[in-house]
Amino acid sequence: MPPTSHAFRHSLPRIALLATGGTIAGAGATAADTGRYTSAVTGVDALLAAVPQIAEVAAVQGEQVLQIGSESFHNERLLLLARRVAALAASDEVDGIVVTHGTDTLEETAYFLHLTIPSAKPIVLTGAMRPATALSADGPLNLLDAVVVAGSPEAAGKGVLVVMDQQVHSARDVAKTHASRTDAFRSEYGPLGTVADGRVRFYRLPARPHTTASLFDIGRIAALPEVGVVYAHGHTIPAPYEALAAAGARAIVHLGFGGGTVPDYLEATLHGLRARGVLLVRASRTGGGAVVRNGAVDDDGLGWVAADDQNGAKARLLAALALAEGLDAAGMQQVFSTY
Repeated sequence: MPPTSHAFRHSLPRIALLATGGTIAGAGATAADTGRYTSAVTGVDALLAAVPQIAEVAAVQGEQVLQIGSESFHNERLLLLARRVAALAASDEVDGIVVTHGTDTLEETAYFLHLTIPSAKPIVLTGAMRPATALSADGPLNLLDAVVVAGSPEAAGKGVLVVMDQQVHSARDVAKTHASRTDAFRSEYGPLGTVADGRVRFYRLPARPHTTASLFDIGRIAALPEVGVVYAHGHTIPAPYEALAAAGARAIVHLGFGGGTVPDYLEATLHGLRARGVLLVRASRTGGGAVVRNGAVDDDGLGWVAADDQNGAKARLLAALALAEGLDAAGMQQVFSTY
């Protein structure tokens, strides 16, 4: 899809803005509607026109890549977006990239780009918790801040970033933790920095490999293998695991209790799946803390993988990338221990 017309002015950072829909492009019936609205109804031109201050900090070229609520992202749409980001990142005409995205799966897309785009240029995702028509809509300032970060030389080399509510998060760590508040996005280890009055300030750096140092490259990924996630609860029945395997899942993330524990009444099912070649990744449903290998269970003996501190959604993506590289259980474990 050709970019819409927002000519670059070379005296300012040249930012490519890729719009995909979401709440930031949503509209409600009244200004009081913050939970009842339709997402993905506003195009990239209108998003830019609503924040004229952007023209003071960057020369922005807008492109409508998708127009969906982010709950509708699937693997093919994720790959489409990633390939477009990679192409723009490789262009000498682009200094940084901003992606507007629905918040439901924003953390997943950000993490995938963090692992697969081999560029040190700033790549920033942002969105909104309130539609543009709402009182105190957060989208316009989030977008302005994201453009500021993408145009900042200090943001280069730090991996893919998420800018929300005046905070700058690493795509590896950030997660949506609330259904409606504007401060919904949090990182367990804290944000990398902040944005205030048109200036970004960084206070820490990502410690795990990403972008240019990553094993994974979107240029080599034709498709993502199927990986499913099962959320454990009291009286978890075997059916979801069996159904995922029957549907072609090559790995299943068991989002277990505490440190990724597995109930005794599921062991036979999971052993059987492993014998059929389905890999099991143990993660925690708690949303924080590391799952220790050979802690709650004998991962070595069972051929299972411990997800370290990755949540279920990100563990799914990392497992799929490991499978796309042709890695076995031991190789996948090394990936989880590294990334």
